[in-house]
Amino acid sequence: MGSRLTGDERRATLVMSALELAKRGGMDAVTIRAVAAHTGVSIGMVQYCFENKEELVVAMAEQLVLELSGSARITFDTVEDRPELRGREGIYALIRTGLEWGWPVIEANPERRLLTYEIMTQSLRQREAGFPRAGAIAVAQREHMTAEVAAFMDECARATGTAWSEPVSAIARFGLATLDGLVLRWLVDRDTEGTKKHLDALARAVADKAVEAPAEDRSAGDGE
Repeated sequence: MGSRLTGDERRATLVMSALELAKRGGMDAVTIRAVAAHTGVSIGMVQYCFENKEELVVAMAEQLVLELSGSARITFDTVEDRPELRGREGIYALIRTGLEWGWPVIEANPERRLLTYEIMTQSLRQREAGFPRAGAIAVAQREHMTAEVAAFMDECARATGTAWSEPVSAIARFGLATLDGLVLRWLVDRDTEGTKKHLDALARAVADKAVEAPAEDRSAGDGE
């Protein structure tokens, strides 16, 4: 790893190396020593960037989340050219499009999604065994995912002149729980066509929780 890399670049390179090791041998293959050897740096360099394995695993989980949320946000590249996307039908269209953009990422990288669940399961197992620090990884992973989805949903509402009838974090948790089930089922049966029908139903169920925004909120949004 070149000495001219910034701290963020070093961390990103180490995270990608750890993900590659996990892809080959599962999370048990991810150690500070193994990541150092795979990346071609000293153990001290890895420990400089990540104090311990738990911190590295949190960064791995965040990277997996960003890979999905980044693809969904491509949806907004076309919003300004589609003023007809208003109201509940508009928000349904945006959420459906976001899911459509994100799903190919899942299909192209099934091992990444398996790692997402492996990280969570391992973390929860360690928490039950009496290691709360390790268990906090699952909490951090879920909170990060919920925050990303909630931000996406807030943008959808702003773009369509709508508001959420429930706290957006609660709707985001509902959407994520449903999506988790669909991803796990697809990992088992690889039924893409059946999954796409369920994704459409998920988009509709979430959109049904939207209402027309108060007049003052719409006016503020139009002035942005």
